[in-house]
Amino acid sequence: MLRGIETFYKGKKIFLTGHTGFKGSWLLFWLKSMGAKVKGYSLNPLSEKDLYNQMGGENLCQSVIADIRDSEKLEKELLAFEPDLVFHLAAQPLVLLSYQEPELTYETNVLGTGYLLKAIRKLSKHCAVILITTDKVYENKEWVYPYRENDPLGGYDPYSSSKAACEILINSYRQSFFNPKFFDSHKKAIAVARAGNVIGGGDWSENRIIPDIIKALQSNQKIIVRNPNAVRPWQHVLEPLGGYLLLGKRLYEEPLRFCEAWNFGPSLTDTFTVGALVKKAISIWGSGEISNAETKSVLHEAGLLKLDISKVASGLNWYPKLNCNLAIEKTITWYKSAVYKKTTELMANDISYYLAVANEG
Repeated sequence: MLRGIETFYKGKKIFLTGHTGFKGSWLLFWLKSMGAKVKGYSLNPLSEKDLYNQMGGENLCQSVIADIRDSEKLEKELLAFEPDLVFHLAAQPLVLLSYQEPELTYETNVLGTGYLLKAIRKLSKHCAVILITTDKVYENKEWVYPYRENDPLGGYDPYSSSKAACEILINSYRQSFFNPKFFDSHKKAIAVARAGNVIGGGDWSENRIIPDIIKALQSNQKIIVRNPNAVRPWQHVLEPLGGYLLLGKRLYEEPLRFCEAWNFGPSLTDTFTVGALVKKAISIWGSGEISNAETKSVLHEAGLLKLDISKVASGLNWYPKLNCNLAIEKTITWYKSAVYKKTTELMANDISYYLAVANEG
């Protein structure tokens, strides 16, 4: 499935926004391990324990610490680098924070993406651009029907609606300035990747299920679960990242064929409720207890969301390889092993394992 990506990315110049975040750090490490030349553009990591700091991220790339909303700075850094590919992960990614700071959420997710596309318009070379949004861009009716790439966009909360608005902007830019019909003139290929709820080692973000579980387990406190019956498309972080890398390769090689939106998620039958995930984590950790009192909130969070991945399976030959049970196991085991193993060793081992599984058969 992922055969050939190491050869493809070796020596490629990659402009990576959001490189200090959880997913961005994993992607940076993976790209660097393949011999890519990476320039990162992002805000500072939030704490010393963040994955970027733990893996020595500043030594793996040309790191620019700046705001995606700084249009002039962003344009200057991108044009000076002249990338072969762009992976755009910079975002305000949290639903709960979007209620507290909706203006920041819209400015970062919508305007930030617009500023990036504006800068890319001025790039005078062939470039493949992969813009990462979310599974939450869909108008979620909370039914068992899995959402396809051509289903209506929507968004109840500010985060979800900001990402839907971002996709409308992207589609407008694709049609107006990066139309595949005129690729020979502008030389840009634009694709969107939508992924579900990722888990994996090294995540310490606020208001995310795995970091909350680990913090409670490490401090011998009860794990408070907001919405135990909510169903999420959980997937190990390397699953969508492998998909992004595969999409980037194909988009660069065949720019007229893959300028679309693509869902990357688990198999439809492979879903866990939040409560089941917590119980599985406790079992792997060997101790822990769930709080009997659920927290009540007036803020809306989706209870059911599934992605249809038939398009990416047929179009890119991409399939999920780590089921939910294995994803949880590898994630919780990471945090247990982090006490006596180096972060970079854990990351390298996980990537090697995933590549072996992805390329078997």
